[in-house]
Amino acid sequence: MRTQPSTLEVARVLEEQESPLAQTVKTITKFARKEPVATVCAAVLVISIVIAVLAPWIAPYDYAEIDPANRIQGPSADHWSGTDGLGRDVFSRIIVASRYSLGVGFGATALATAVALVIGIGSAYAGKTADAVFQRIVDSAMSIPPLLLLIFIVALLGPGIWTAIGVIGIVSALRNSRVIRGSTLEIMSLDYMDAARIIGASWPRIALRYILPNIMAPVIVLFSLGLGSAILVEASLSFLGYGVPPPAPTWGQMIGLDARRFFVVAPWMAIAPGIALTIVVFSINIFGDALRDRLDPRQRGT
Repeated sequence: MRTQPSTLEVARVLEEQESPLAQTVKTITKFARKEPVATVCAAVLVISIVIAVLAPWIAPYDYAEIDPANRIQGPSADHWSGTDGLGRDVFSRIIVASRYSLGVGFGATALATAVALVIGIGSAYAGKTADAVFQRIVDSAMSIPPLLLLIFIVALLGPGIWTAIGVIGIVSALRNSRVIRGSTLEIMSLDYMDAARIIGASWPRIALRYILPNIMAPVIVLFSLGLGSAILVEASLSFLGYGVPPPAPTWGQMIGLDARRFFVVAPWMAIAPGIALTIVVFSINIFGDALRDRLDPRQRGT
């Protein structure tokens, strides 16, 4: 006699037959229900990325257009965030600056994540002697104040977009590699790693098939949290004049080089880009915290 499948079995079969798009929508919906603030912050980040990509087409004015007749004009219907000391529209410059600030932030964070994976996994797998050497090198680099190290390297290489991405990425990778190393050591202590070695799996296969997929949760969290830090570091370098050189605008450059001389008479020149920088970094940090809570079982609570 054939038995009817239970409701639980039917639900399990239907769930397995869901398309990847349906599963993605379901995951996003569940995340939005449990983390509404983080979802709003994620939406703000997505909107910021869209604005950065479409910046040349949505900016109301040319970011480099000089208009001496409208120097240091306050916010108005024509210029929503006022004008700077050369008569350039501040709002247009904020929009275009998002391309450079977010571009450097994403590029540096991607580089930092890739280098941290190589250093962290390689250090953990290389053995005690090589691991000790790697960690002492990392300790030595981390003992130097990060901003001082960044300024020193940029001063040697010269300011530029690619220099900023490379310098911020490498310095951040040294710190992130400690987290990757710890996660790798934890994975390597499990039984299936011994089984992989016994069957003769090569080092690249072990790293790509066994280690990397199991440390993706901390890697994703490191990327999301490191993005906000990279944007702030780039803003600090540009504020001091060591970041992306003019005429390309960045938020830090607008707050520092452009607004410092006119802050008393034209505070909007610093306040407007400061608000944009704060909103984006705040959204990234809140979204990164939520991702950490969702991906790390130890942070989920009950």
